[in-house]
Amino acid sequence: MKFPRIARAVPSWKNALLAVVSAVLLILAFPDFELWFLAWFALIPLLIAVEREKESTVRSFFLGWLWGVVFFFGTCWWLTYAPIHYAAFPWPIAYFLLFCVVAVVGVFPGLFGAITSILLRRIGSWAFFGVPFVWASTEFARYWLTGNNWNAIGYSQAFEFLVNGFPSIGGVYLVSWMIAASNFLILGVIFTFLGRRQHVVYFAIVFILLVGMFIAAPYHFPECLSGCADLLHTSDSKVVAVQPHVPMSGLDPKKWNELRDQQIALAEKVISAERARGKSDKQNSSTTVILPESPMNFQWDEDADFQKYISEFAAKNDVNVLFNSSEPDRENNKYFNSAVMVDPTGREVAEYDKIYLLPFGEAVPTPLENILPGFVGNFSYGRNYSLVPLGDAKAGIMICFESHFGQLSREYVRRGADAIIEMTNDGYLGPTPVLRQHLANAVFRAIETNRPVLRVTNVGITAYITERGEVLESTQPYSEDTRVWAVAKSDGSQTFYVKYGDWFAWVCVAVTLLMLVIAFVRRNDLAVEAGTYQK
Repeated sequence: MKFPRIARAVPSWKNALLAVVSAVLLILAFPDFELWFLAWFALIPLLIAVEREKESTVRSFFLGWLWGVVFFFGTCWWLTYAPIHYAAFPWPIAYFLLFCVVAVVGVFPGLFGAITSILLRRIGSWAFFGVPFVWASTEFARYWLTGNNWNAIGYSQAFEFLVNGFPSIGGVYLVSWMIAASNFLILGVIFTFLGRRQHVVYFAIVFILLVGMFIAAPYHFPECLSGCADLLHTSDSKVVAVQPHVPMSGLDPKKWNELRDQQIALAEKVISAERARGKSDKQNSSTTVILPESPMNFQWDEDADFQKYISEFAAKNDVNVLFNSSEPDRENNKYFNSAVMVDPTGREVAEYDKIYLLPFGEAVPTPLENILPGFVGNFSYGRNYSLVPLGDAKAGIMICFESHFGQLSREYVRRGADAIIEMTNDGYLGPTPVLRQHLANAVFRAIETNRPVLRVTNVGITAYITERGEVLESTQPYSEDTRVWAVAKSDGSQTFYVKYGDWFAWVCVAVTLLMLVIAFVRRNDLAVEAGTYQK
């Protein structure tokens, strides 16, 4: 072998294949395949491979990294859609750039492999007890270090009710821990069957923890604050959600005006139909028309024609209008990506400026700000958690990518939000799995906060998500459509997650660090014993 050091750093092809098989199984658990049950044992091949290579931290890291590259490439390939279709990137370059991104993100499952091998090597069977904690910790580290935790393993369960309610206690990381623990337990059964009975006690401990969670959890899950599906159309405040299907390219001022008229016509048709059927609310109620995030480039503050247009529509139909708008940040000579609400008199009553901007899409990190352009723009970061009125209720706003951040919806509820509104546009990413993957984020935000999420999109998927995570009245992607929903004032109660945030993830980090400390202390003890014996 010409390169013995490299050879020693590369795992056997059989173990590498196990890592790839594990990643493929988990890819199939996510949209668009949605074979969710595969997640509960998809990590087993990776765990077996790491256990086989436990004598080498580097080889174990490589196995986790390889797993991450395959998984993230297989679930996020849609990131190439925009540069290929709208920026004229040659597809080989687009996919190469995607590979570069997933190669970096793959470091986090690589850390899982490396840490697991260290624990297996130095503290023996107790290391298996730590596997679920290490997995959740590396997901949490990915979130904090990159600002992104897209397709954390827990999100694979968004559309099933096996884990319904657990996010209201510990967020998505608790669900990820449970899935990793399930993989660990099944592996324990396999090891026991193969005669490796020394691991049984550790598998039993995790089994008891999991069973205890499922038994005790129903006593802690909050009930729906507003009657869930039964309240969808029976409240004193109504929302008209418009899915206009605005195209992502070929727009000019003339086309903008046509599409603007088209959106308003969709809304007026619904308003007229509701009133004709006698479904208008009592006099002191309100109706809010919500237009989604889109490439329409509305500018309420600086476009007098648009102000007049929206004000006339609001007055004519006696409605509030909530829409996406570029609002000036005069302090920094830039713009905010905002949500603006106008009442029936044409007065602006609320504005929310997007806080969590899409990296390199809406904002470029400061060191690179003057070097690289943003794909969509270079917006200012919002600073205020503004709520918008919906009758007697109040709602927080998530604009597109923000549905990925549990701490945002959590903060809204802490400040008194009765519902969450998501305004989003996934049109740039085409008819790809991103539509369902993005929806999965909103499902978790609803369960975590015990508040309904009113999801209003440009091309889909528009839907009402109940406090229990049920997706109701969803629209077909890439079609014009409308929905009418009700909003009620909550009783103000807060879930454990709203009160304490990602506490469980921090517990996982603490357990992981504690086990690493034990591992290195044990290593030093063994080294001392070995030195004494040699003397």
